[in-house]
Parts: sequence; C-alpha cells; structure tokens
Amino acid sequence: MTEVDIEKENAAIAKAYKELLKVSYQTLSREDKKLIRQAFDVAVDAHKDQRRKSGEAYIFHPIAVAKIVAQEIGLDATSIASALLHDVVEDNPKYTIDDIEQLFGEAVARIVDGLTKISSLKKDMDVSLQAENFRKMLLTLNEDVRVIIIKIADRLHNMQTMDSMRSDKQVKIASETLYIYAPLAHRIGLYNIKTELEDLGLKYTEPEVYQDISEKMQESKEEQDAYIKSFSKVIEKSLNKEGLNYQIKGRPKSIFSIRRKMVKQGVSFDEVYDKFAVRIIYKSDFENEKFLAWKIYSIVTDHFTPNPTRLRDWISSQKSTGYEALHITVVGPKSRFVEVQIRSERMDEIAEKGYAAHYKYKNQNVKEDNLDLWINKLQEALENNEADAVDFVEQFKLNLYSKEIFVFSPKGDLKSLPKGATPLDFAFSIHTEVGMKTRGTKVNGKLVPLSHELQSGDRVEILTSENAKPNSNWLDYATTARARSKIKSALKADTKIIAEEGKEILRRKLKQLKITLNESSVNELVNYFKLNTSLDLFYRVGIGTIDNKKLKAFASSRSNAFVSYIKNKIRKPEVSKDLDKEEITSKYDMLVFGQEEEKLNYKLANCCNPIAGDKVFGFLTINDGIKVHKKNCPNAVSLQSNYAYRIMPAKWIDSSQQVYTSHINLSGIDNLGLVNDITTLISDNMHVNMKSISFTSDDGVFTGKITVQVKNQTMLKKLIDRLKKINGIDKVSRA
Repeated sequence: MTEVDIEKENAAIAKAYKELLKVSYQTLSREDKKLIRQAFDVAVDAHKDQRRKSGEAYIFHPIAVAKIVAQEIGLDATSIASALLHDVVEDNPKYTIDDIEQLFGEAVARIVDGLTKISSLKKDMDVSLQAENFRKMLLTLNEDVRVIIIKIADRLHNMQTMDSMRSDKQVKIASETLYIYAPLAHRIGLYNIKTELEDLGLKYTEPEVYQDISEKMQESKEEQDAYIKSFSKVIEKSLNKEGLNYQIKGRPKSIFSIRRKMVKQGVSFDEVYDKFAVRIIYKSDFENEKFLAWKIYSIVTDHFTPNPTRLRDWISSQKSTGYEALHITVVGPKSRFVEVQIRSERMDEIAEKGYAAHYKYKNQNVKEDNLDLWINKLQEALENNEADAVDFVEQFKLNLYSKEIFVFSPKGDLKSLPKGATPLDFAFSIHTEVGMKTRGTKVNGKLVPLSHELQSGDRVEILTSENAKPNSNWLDYATTARARSKIKSALKADTKIIAEEGKEILRRKLKQLKITLNESSVNELVNYFKLNTSLDLFYRVGIGTIDNKKLKAFASSRSNAFVSYIKNKIRKPEVSKDLDKEEITSKYDMLVFGQEEEKLNYKLANCCNPIAGDKVFGFLTINDGIKVHKKNCPNAVSLQSNYAYRIMPAKWIDSSQQVYTSHINLSGIDNLGLVNDITTLISDNMHVNMKSISFTSDDGVFTGKITVQVKNQTMLKKLIDRLKKINGIDKVSRA
C-alpha cells in the first residue's frame, strides 16, 4: 500500500469511529466517550497488521459490530467498548483477559472473555459437537446476556460482508445463522436483526430464490406505496378529528417470510396476499397507551371490515419476548386483506430495540422484564439438561421459535406456554412439585387426558396426589424443555431405586448359586445378558425380567466357562457379524405398535430407512404386512392423508421399560370393603398400573375383571398370588 492509500484508510477509520459516537441510541457521558475511545485505541493497536478476506483493514469489523450494538440494538457504553474489543484477546497474544480487566474494568473483561470462549470453539465440526458448543455459548448468558447480544451483532456483520468468501463457507455460516442466531435474535426481541439474518441466510442458502423474490418486491414497491397512501387517506380524517399525534408507514414482509409462506401454502409470489403491513405509531404517555390503541382500532374498523379471527391483542398480555402491539387484519381498498399494526412510540421502540428499550423504560412500572424471566427459564433448562446436545438444541429451538398460547390458572392468573403445550407442561410451569404429583387435569371444568393439547383462553386446573409420580409415557405428552428434563430426572431416580433393590435381590440369588456378587461377576452378567451397564442389570433383576431361571442358566454356562471360551475362540470370526447387532443394545431397542404397545412383525421402509429412536409410524400394506416409515418421510404426508385408516401408531422403546396389558378374572364371596382391598393392593405395588376395573355382585357372590399393565410375567404372577390372599377371594385367574 502506498502512503496515500494508508492516509486514506486512516481517514476512513477515524470517520467510522466518529459516526459510531454520533449514532449511539443511549446518551453518552464524557466518561462513556473516554471508555469507548480507549477501547478503540487498543483495538486499532491489536488489529494493525490484520486484513479481512475482502482486503480492507480488520479494524473496520469491530467498529461495524460496535455500531450495530450502539445504533440498532441500543446498548450502553460498556457494550460498545466490549464490541470494539471482542476479537482482541483471540487475535493478539499481546493482550490477555487480565490486561483487559486492568484497562477497562471487570464488566468489559467478563463480556470479552465470554465472546472469546465462543470464538475459540472449533468452526468445522460435526453436528453434535456444533450443538455442544451452542450449549456452551448459551451458558455464557449466566455471565452476562450482553455476550450473546454482541455475538448476534458480530454474526450480522459477518453475514453482511460474506461476498468474498468461498461458497461452501458461505452456505455453512448461513445455515448456522438460520439454525441458531436468527431464532435467538427473535427470542431476545431483536426483530429487525432477526429479519435481516433470515434474509441474508436465504441469500446464501438459496441464492436464485432470494434474487427472484427480491426483484419482484422491487417491481411492486411503487404499487405498494400507492396502496398505503390510499389506505391512509381513508382514516386520516377520523384520526385527526380525535386530535391524535401519529404516523402511518408501510412495512414490507421479509423475503424469508414470503418464501416460507410460498412453500407452506404452495402458492406463487403473486398469490401471497399480505406482502406488507400498515403500521400506525402514535404518541402517548404510559397511562393512556392502551386506551388510545383501542381508540385507533375502533377508527380503523369503522372504515374497514375486520377479520375477527385475525385479531392479536399483545397489549393486554404481551408476548414473552416483551413485544406489545395490536394486530388486526382488515379488508382494505380494492377488497384486499391488509394487516394493520397499532403501537405506541414506546412499544415501537421495544419492538425495534428489544432489551435496551426495556431497560430505558423500566422505571415506568413496566411488568417484570421478560428477558430476565426468559434467562431464568433458560438457565433451568441448561442446568437440568442431561440429554445429548443435539436433542437439547432441537428442544431449545422449539422453545425459541414456538408460537405462544395464553392459558388461565383456576385463580385467573395468565400463563404463557408454547403452542402445542399440554396440561403436563402447564403443571411443570407452575412448580416442579405440582408437575411430579399430577394425577389428572381439568380443562374448562372437564376432565381431560394428560396428552390434551391446550388452546389459548383455556382454564387449566391440575389435580394432584401424593401417590402420583411420572412414568415413561409422560415424555410423549410433555413438550417444553423444563417438563421433559424434570420427568427424565424423576424416571432416572426411579430406575436407581429399583436397581438398588435389584442389587440386593441379585446378591441373595447368586449366593444360593454359590456365586459372590463382585465387580468381576457383575461384568460377566452384563456381558452374558448383552447389557450396557451394571445399572441395566440391577434394574432388570429389580423388575423381574432377569429371574431365577435365567440366573441358573448363567451359572451353568459359567461352570462350563473354559469350554465355551475355547469354542468362542474358534467360532468368533464367523459369528461375530451376526452377534454385533444383538450385542449393541441401544437406548431404544424395541418397536411397539398401537395403544396397547404390542410387538408385531414389521419391515423397515426403504424410502426413509428409519433407525432405532426415530419418530415413526406403521403403515399396513396389502402384500408386505406392516411397513415402518419415519414421521418426516417424503411419502408420509400422502400416506397419512390418503390411507389414514391403514396408519398404526408406533414407537421405539427401551425393552426394559415396556409394559404389557393383562386381564385378571376374580370371583368369591362379596363383603364390605373388598374393592378397596383390591385397589389398595394394586396401587401399593410399585410396578403395576391399573387401567380398568369392573365388579358385579349376585346374592352374596361376586365376579370381577381387572385390566392391569405389568412389565413382565413374574410381576403378574406375584400380583395374582397376593390377590389370592385377600379375605373373601376364592379364584384368581389370568384371562
């Protein structure tokens, strides 16, 4: 570079820095400016020898990120300084976190440290490692939420300046942005940034589609402006008459959301009817905001017919992201549907800036900040989550992007839950103990199953019992990360209790077989029964799956150990291939069908090749019996819509958790309290669940039928033996 070029570049850097101070959303004090200047000087020094792929000086990147943080997100001087320094420690060994703390104080050092931790994660890796790193990134929220917000700003600037990168790199970064950063920006309430991230994501993942929609939107811009003018004309007179201080502007829908609509509804660009929304933003003090919003609603609906099913009132109960507004869809000029968004200047600022605007207005008795609430929920999910990272990210994404419903508690408190939530999710959102003790639920006064899908406006009452406790079916009913992680923890604890009992039973049974229970014999048993861990072994003994007969078989095989060892040695090469599948028992090792969870013969469909653990369904073919397809199989939609009567529910389960339905017939002499004795005995038995019970009594003699769910035959036999001992029962038999 020539001296002239260097001078030009330095002038451009100085100009960019001045602009940063000028556009800041917060009012900067002299101290603030001093802090930012010092951060700028350190950043210039640290990056002086670095250039970006495009060839420009690297320092332009931290300045641009700081500008996004200052102007678009509206954060404070600490955040602006941290944004300027976000790559310093990572890119220049001369500076350490301790140096940053000495120069700029503890808050800046904490944020920069969080950002450095995220950046130091390896970039090219498989999904599970990528997901694991995402979890680590979220853990930095614990330190300071500004870490994630600056990271989103950093990602936005990288997406804006990706043109000079290799195309495979572009696709990777864009996909990661759509997968993780856009949902995060949405959840924090940074709607403008979320929209831009999604549009840029589409630009690099589907460039032709992006280009096509972008060009069509440019073509229709004039027509759109004219339409908004004609819409405004109709209502302006009435709004002015009321003395309102307002502005009306159009907001085009993002390219990404138009594309999503086209795919979802199977329509062309011209058939998407709401390509833009009309926004009415009014001036108001805090006390009159709500009143004026409904006044404007009344004026708009006087002139244009509203669609009653499309009213969204986020003023009375704001979204959990903190968004407040009134949305209505009306039939506008030329009989076209148009969405009208009504919000005050404060609401508009919160919608644009999210987190920062909340804090600006926090002193005006605004409800507890939603971001704080969300971070607390998030911390809970992170701390309790023992699932593998990919599962965690999937679950987390669901909670980030999910639409909301609002339901009431019996006392009339309003709770926000993700769409698709069930009474179990509601129970766990109240308190873990309420969730754990759930026996049943009432929705709008009627008893409903735990799998019932809640709708906005439902009144939900949870019925609890001291004896109730989670079972593995609950995981099919719960949708929120909180409920699922609590249920998993409870099931694990239950398994441990049964396993402890099982260990003692095993000790006694092995003693009779002259075998000592120690590490070596436990390992032999685990290998013999093709299990994964000693916990699996003790658990199966506890529930009776591994009984005396099987243990005797083990003992006799052990006495011939040397012979079988020699035989195995000789046979191993040819048999090992077949044994492989059996030896590796996964968490999901059995496929069951229907409500009764029966074992049936099946074949796996070639079109989607499901594997253990996938979400699946069975399809009854004419010649091939049951074919198992993944739920997201390309053929699933057509099979489910055209042959719904041939679809069978199916799921992968852990064979040790399977329950069988069994019917027991009873007869004997009728006496007072007999039914109570029977139900008490069954409910006291830890591993038996009663599905139905019916009794008839005729001249002092009774007959009855009970349907129970048991894990195996041993358990059923035990139950029948105990029932026989009840006073008055004569015969007990399995139907």
